[in-house]
Amino acid sequence: MAFFDLIHTDSCSAARAGVVHTDHGDIMTPIFMPVGTVGTVKGVQRRELEDDIKAQIILGNTYHLFLRPGTEILHQAGGLHRFEGWNRPILTDSGGFQVFSLTDIRKMTEEGVQFSSHIDGRKLMFTPENVMDIEREIGADIMMAFDECCPGTADRQYATSSMQRTHRWLDRCIKRFDETPDLYGYKQHLFPIVQGCVYKDLRQDAAKHLRDLDRDGYAIGGLAVGEPTEKMYEMIEVVNDILPKNKPRYLMGVGTPWNLLEGIERGVDMFDCVMPTRNGRNGMIFTQNGVMNMRNKKWENDFTELDPCGTSHIDHEYTRAYVRHLIHAQEMLGLELLSIHNLAFYLWLVGEARKHILEGDFKAWKDDITPRLMQRM
Repeated sequence: MAFFDLIHTDSCSAARAGVVHTDHGDIMTPIFMPVGTVGTVKGVQRRELEDDIKAQIILGNTYHLFLRPGTEILHQAGGLHRFEGWNRPILTDSGGFQVFSLTDIRKMTEEGVQFSSHIDGRKLMFTPENVMDIEREIGADIMMAFDECCPGTADRQYATSSMQRTHRWLDRCIKRFDETPDLYGYKQHLFPIVQGCVYKDLRQDAAKHLRDLDRDGYAIGGLAVGEPTEKMYEMIEVVNDILPKNKPRYLMGVGTPWNLLEGIERGVDMFDCVMPTRNGRNGMIFTQNGVMNMRNKKWENDFTELDPCGTSHIDHEYTRAYVRHLIHAQEMLGLELLSIHNLAFYLWLVGEARKHILEGDFKAWKDDITPRLMQRM
């Protein structure tokens, strides 16, 4: 069986519906992947992820899981799936974004990146080889190659040097991945990451280079990191025009509901972002009719359902006034409810996108719903 089956492509755009096959289950694309940084999606229990949110795959963060609980504990547990009790697919990032965000406490060389733990200050080193080993031990179904995440505002010289280093590191990642066995009795897959900042020719060169490596799937990195939104969309188009049609494309760290729809229209299959849970913890929710700030006084005596059009049980069991009260009282329940709502909404949205791709009217549906998603309620 192929790793990815492309089922249908929209006639009026590059939007695609497909299926990613893993040993922990199939993933219907396009898909949004909740971020479970340290072995949990923050504020959300597993049964809610499975039954209410209907998550098909979640993420783990290599940097954070390496620091704690550590790969020795995860290996003893039989991998992250068994450690956290999640029996569906898991994707791990490479830790590159976290390491490179530690600007003041890391040093980059050709060998890799030396950094200080943000927990206890220990001096540690990430190399392409040991990152592959760490991701193997975490037990991800889909592993990201170790890359340098270039800032969206980088000049051309820096972006070129960064991309070239990412490619040299990728060669080492592939070598280590191919010479080491899958762990825990199931197949693991490696995705290279396309870099190149906001420079069209660099993105094209990177996409061609990675395409020729013929891996199971590809990630698009280094976007939504400071560049204008329209430039992000342009880079997605440039890259997806080159990446193979029969492999999944994963846009890393993006974004708002309308960002997802714009990415889907341009041929992206997989997304992740902390936005639904982070914004939820700050009192903001996304709905079919716009964005709601639950801290606003206008909801103080609004006893209607949280979201009458929502798909989560939370949307119909709790009122706006009650949820606003929880947020202002700084009760953990309020933060949890809004995180669950937002994740359920994101999964609903990509599910609707898939349905409309298959029905042949994705472009019309997307153009109709996008302005409503973006308005403030």
